[in-house]
Amino acid sequence: MTGDAGPTRRFLALGDSYTIGEGVDPAGRWPVLLARALRGEGLALEDPQIVATTGWTTDELRAGIEAAAPMGPFALVSLLIGVNNQYRGRPLEEYREQFAGLLERATGFAGGRADRVLVLSIPDWGVTPFARQSGRDLDQVARELDAFNAVARDTCDGRGVAFVDVTAHSRAHGAKPAMLADDGLHPSAAMYTAWAQLALPVARGLLSRP
Repeated sequence: MTGDAGPTRRFLALGDSYTIGEGVDPAGRWPVLLARALRGEGLALEDPQIVATTGWTTDELRAGIEAAAPMGPFALVSLLIGVNNQYRGRPLEEYREQFAGLLERATGFAGGRADRVLVLSIPDWGVTPFARQSGRDLDQVARELDAFNAVARDTCDGRGVAFVDVTAHSRAHGAKPAMLADDGLHPSAAMYTAWAQLALPVARGLLSRP
């Protein structure tokens, strides 16, 4: 396949349930939707190679990357990780260190180009029906997720990596039945479509750079 950008380029998506699309058809995963949208604009990009598993924390993603051994370089690399660190009560400073390491790996997979890496923020699972039934302090969940996302954003800013906020959209719409998978926790394809649209102009800009 060819397009305005020339030969088809490769896309690597790293993460957890939000990247593998727990509870949705593979075609409804946000990285797949993003690749499709970019192709629709004439940017030749393959469907992503996904290294992600539901429940993974930062250290488990690191081990998953080692096991999968993806071979770069990739034209675009995405990273979305951290919700399970927060859910399990893992320390914020541990996340800071491990996220930085994952961002370094992502940049390596992009051929050393930080300007070809795209990070999505952690959505707020605390707005979901699952969360309301969990007995957790949902205000605390929101505060902790804000702290994790602040660490991720600061780390990205310090390395020249693009950061896309999907958290605000998840808080505004994540409790709606149409935005939820059948488990009442994970996003539906409709929510992932919104995330892909939020990421689209950023990814377009990254791929348009020489």
